[in-house]
Amino acid sequence: MKKVLKMALTSSLVLAMLAGCSTSSNLENNTPEQSTGNAGEGDGKLTIGLAVSTLNNPFFVTLRDGAQKAADEAGVELLVVDAQDDTAKQISGVEDLIQKKVDVLLINPTDSAAIVTAVEAANQANIPVITVDRASEGGQVVSHIASDNIAGGKMAGEFILEKLGGAGNIVELQGIAGTSAARDRGQGFHEAVDNKDGVAVVASQPADFDRAKGMNVMENILQSTPDVQAVFAHNDEMALGALQAIEAQGKDILVVGFDATDDAVKAVNDGKMAATVAQKPDLIGETALQTAVKVANGEQVEANIPVELELVTKQ
Repeated sequence: MKKVLKMALTSSLVLAMLAGCSTSSNLENNTPEQSTGNAGEGDGKLTIGLAVSTLNNPFFVTLRDGAQKAADEAGVELLVVDAQDDTAKQISGVEDLIQKKVDVLLINPTDSAAIVTAVEAANQANIPVITVDRASEGGQVVSHIASDNIAGGKMAGEFILEKLGGAGNIVELQGIAGTSAARDRGQGFHEAVDNKDGVAVVASQPADFDRAKGMNVMENILQSTPDVQAVFAHNDEMALGALQAIEAQGKDILVVGFDATDDAVKAVNDGKMAATVAQKPDLIGETALQTAVKVANGEQVEANIPVELELVTKQ
């Protein structure tokens, strides 16, 4: 009996030691990703997630840089995921940011309708969502920060009418279908030019905000409709692509873009493009980050925060 009791006591001590070693090992191997608190919770630092549609477009690179500058100034960590214009990839990126428990999500949608599921997922995780440049068609969004794209499209259309003297054929190059930016810029443009005597929109085709596609679409349009006096592109990348196609055919056509990227402003100053609508993406990114910090700190913010526009011409 004494031997049995001694063996039992020894076994209990061994098990207790093993359990203690196991607990110590688990604590040592714990990583920030395994933490159940918010990202940056250990040092009290706010973490903001930014899901951007694509960093292949200079406009969104500048927007990201504006947000990063504001984050550095505020002492905030900014986590950026690039969807590369792929809706499925963007939804996956937002899910990753939700898993990292960011304090606020900034979303620049690739598709305003498709992003709704990601916004709703953030809502369920109690993470506030702010949309940037492009809106979401559903889910709970605390604030939307963008230029007035309808006003910008109308500004471009009115400028074209003025330069054409009220008569001429116009081509419209549309952005990615389903984005609020493409829809709103197109709406504003048509409010300006539709039902005007002597003016006709002879072609309106998507080129997906892409320079190469803008060139290809414009080439095809000029082959089928050579009598064109002006082009309005929903962004500068498409405008610059259209300009390449126009120059290759030796034509003199008025080209107006949207965004005021560095390449477009240079083309305007060189007299190659007539104008571009300046959205100030750095200011959009900066404003979005500053708004996210306010939301994270429990402050009230406006549901819509506009960022000013201006028409850039050589004059």
